[in-house]
Formats: sequence, structure tokens, C-alpha cells
Amino acid sequence: MKVVELKGIVKYFPNIVANDKVDFDLQEGEIHALLGENGAGKTTLMNILYGLYQPDGGEIKIKGKRVFIDSPKKAISLGIGMVHQHFTLVPSFSVLENIMLGLPRHMLSKTSKLRDELQQLSEGYGLRIEPSAKIWQLSVGEMQRVEIMKLLYRDVDVLILDEPTAVLTPQEAESLFETLKRLANSGKSIVFISHKLHEVMEIADRITVLRRGKVVNTVNKVETSVEKLAEMMVGRQVILRVKKERQQPSDKVVLKLEGVKCFNDKGLLALKGISLEVKEGEILGIAGVAGNGQRELAEVVTGLRTVEEGRIWFGGKDITNKGSKILIDMGGGYIPADRLRFGVAPNLNVADNLILKNYRRPPLSYGISLNQEAISSFADRLIKEYEIMVSDRSMPTKLLSGGNLQKVIIARELQGNTKLIIAFNPTRGLDVSATEFVYNRLLESANKGTAVLLIAGDLEEIFTLSDRVAVLYEGEITGYVPPDERYLKTIGLLMAGVRDAKVEA
Repeated sequence: MKVVELKGIVKYFPNIVANDKVDFDLQEGEIHALLGENGAGKTTLMNILYGLYQPDGGEIKIKGKRVFIDSPKKAISLGIGMVHQHFTLVPSFSVLENIMLGLPRHMLSKTSKLRDELQQLSEGYGLRIEPSAKIWQLSVGEMQRVEIMKLLYRDVDVLILDEPTAVLTPQEAESLFETLKRLANSGKSIVFISHKLHEVMEIADRITVLRRGKVVNTVNKVETSVEKLAEMMVGRQVILRVKKERQQPSDKVVLKLEGVKCFNDKGLLALKGISLEVKEGEILGIAGVAGNGQRELAEVVTGLRTVEEGRIWFGGKDITNKGSKILIDMGGGYIPADRLRFGVAPNLNVADNLILKNYRRPPLSYGISLNQEAISSFADRLIKEYEIMVSDRSMPTKLLSGGNLQKVIIARELQGNTKLIIAFNPTRGLDVSATEFVYNRLLESANKGTAVLLIAGDLEEIFTLSDRVAVLYEGEITGYVPPDERYLKTIGLLMAGVRDAKVEA
């Protein structure tokens, strides 16, 4: 039975056709993957189904009946819910309070009943959740469970998940897949928006590929392969593993940490005496399960978190607790894990975001005056060089796809005489083409002498880019291994806290 039918959906934005006569359907109890590059129109199509946008053409049928969905409230009343890539939770509220938001007034006084019902749903679908926990205290994976629980409590039949694994560790992604399979087996229908080919092949029953707003094909999983899907997405043959042609790093130390300790947001010791070095032209990969100090490591180096004990040296200069400006002025760059919250100013346009690090310097400014002509030229050059898909430089940054947001950040951070880059999950949420682009840019930068501290949850990314790999566990480095998949077992032991694991292939 078809629970959803989209026929001939058209959606226009200024100078862009986001959806061009798209046909899509969803069967009962099916996991249907919507695959495509960033900006292909996947999220736009599902935002139309969820009532956030109205189509400029085409029709929507729910269980055979034509409907007009003008709001998320209407979508939920029709049994359709959506978990967005960027969550819509209130950080200062508890899990229970977030789930209660939007419920009818007469239900708000029945918190004990709601708590019991959540417990039943949690156990039924394998979604471990603590109702009293504050959202800001949760991991990203736990926040995602809250978003799914919000929809399940409202008894939706169709769940739309927008890039659900983009912010998850491999372990969290595996747990999510088990939950999705349980949901599908219970009769729920799931749209799985993604660009990750291996995940799509693992979880989906059918796959629809979009490219530049048009449907390329809809195929059963058993009829296709990762290579075929990649070619459908991009329109050309894609090299799924970049060739690492590396210059030998020098012996000059660019970044040095000595016994660095710091606290996390909960007041607990997150880094417990970290010492490491990154040399000129070297990519040092930091591997580990999320929540073991990666975020705090990135933030103490970039000056966003206070060092309680120890020292940080950049280019031979002590920058401990001296803020972010000194890092920027000395040639440091930062690619944050959460690009929307920490990487861009979403309400500013693309040009303004591209100049955020350099607007105080000539030729972009003279004294207190900005040189608009130079800014326009600078922005246009970066847009072209980094292949940022925008209508023009004045486009609001918040309207960009995840891949294009990341390209804006990388274009800005790699500009000029960059001596150090802290890259925290730099390809999280990116499609194969954008990932290939980011990999090549980081490798090019390292070959020019930039020191790169790569913090990533994706071991394949660590192996692909790194010259050395350090493993982080509970705020301490448990060992170093070569960037070779033959050492995967050793890395797994070190990630689990086995400090005396032998480094062997």
C-alpha cells in the first residue's frame, strides 16, 4: 500500500529550480532512501511533504487521498513527522518538557502518565532516554532520540529523517539503524535522506536518486551497488577513496600541547593532561568514540575553552587562554563540527561570511571603512574557486545546503598564509562529491606546509588523511598507530581504553 505519493512536484527559489517535476512514493513498512548530493533537492522535497514549503506545482496524496499540507501541524495530523538535520529542541528544557511542547493543554498536567508512556515507547523501539535530563547535557545521538520520541508520541505513521547519521558516531548510527528496522517492522514508513552510500545500501529497501532537482532513478537495493549509486548522484564516475599523495612533513613543530587539562560543560574533567605535537605539513588524526574529549580538545586549542592546567604553544608562542583572535592573527583556522551554530553567521550573506576573518585587513578595509568593491571581488573569487553553489554572493547563508555551508567555512579558513588548521569532523553531513573536495583541499593545504589537527569520528576519514593517528579515550591519549586499516583492531582496543594494546597489524 502506498502511504505517500508525490507527483510532479515543482519548487522554485530565486534563480534555482529546487525540485523539477519530482515523482516519489512511499510504501507501508518501507525504508525508502532519498539520495543525492548536497543541494540536489532532497530536503526541499521533504520540507514540502512536511508542510514547511508549499509546492509551485504537482500534487500530494496520503493513502490515496489528495491533500494540501500548509504547515507541520497539518502534516502531523496526517501522520507525517520530520526529524531535521539541525534539531529543534530547547536546550534549557528537559527531555520530558521538550516532548510536551505543542501538546493540547489538557495533557500538560498528566506528566506522570506521559513519563510512563515515554518509558513504554522507549523500551518498545530501543530508544534509551532519561526524561528528566536537560537537552544541553545530552550527546547529539541522545538529542536525536528525543526528536524521534516526540514524533512517536504523536503517533505518526511516516517518519522523515534528514541526514540522521550526519552527527552520529558509528556506534550511534548502528543503534539508530536497529531502531529504524524495528519501526519499519511495526508498520511505520520511513524516508531516509542521506548521501552516505554504504549506509543507504545497509538500511534501505528502495532508493530514489536526485540530481539538480530531478529524479535520476528509483531502484531496489538488490538491483544496484555503491558505485552505480555514486555515478547516478554525481553524473560521473566518482573516486570513492582519494589518492593520498603527500609531501614529507618537516621536523618543525607548529602546535604543541603540554599536560593540558580542562573541564566540560558539566564541570567534569574532560582533558586529563593531554600532550601532543603537530608538525609543519603534518596531518595528525585524533580518533575516538564521541564524548571522550574531542570537542574540548578542539575548543582549548582554538581559545574557546579555558585551560585549567598545562600550556598550548603555536609557532613557538604560548597562546594558553589568550582567546581566538591571537590564533587567527597568527594564521590559525578552525573548521567546527557544528557548521551552522559555530561556523557561520547564518543571518549574514555569503560574502559577509567569507570575509569574517579578514575584514579588518587591506584591501577589504581601509581603517574603519569596508571596501565593498574588494569584498565583492574577493567573495566572487572564492565562490568560483571553491565551487560554492549560490545564486550570488548576497544570498543569505542560512539558505545554503550543508555541503555549501562547509565550502564557505573551508574557503574562509584556508585563505592566506594558513599555518594551522583544526578540522573537527570536516566532512560530517557531506555527500561523496563534497567529501572528495574537502579531502583534496586539506591534503593540498598540508602539502603546502600547513599543520592539520584532524579530529574525526569516521575512521575511514582518519585513515585516508592522516600521517599519524592518536587515539583519545576519556580525555587521555591511549596510544599512536599508523594510518593503516591493518591496525583497525589495535585502534578499536585503544578506543575502548586498553592502554597497553600492542601496535600491530
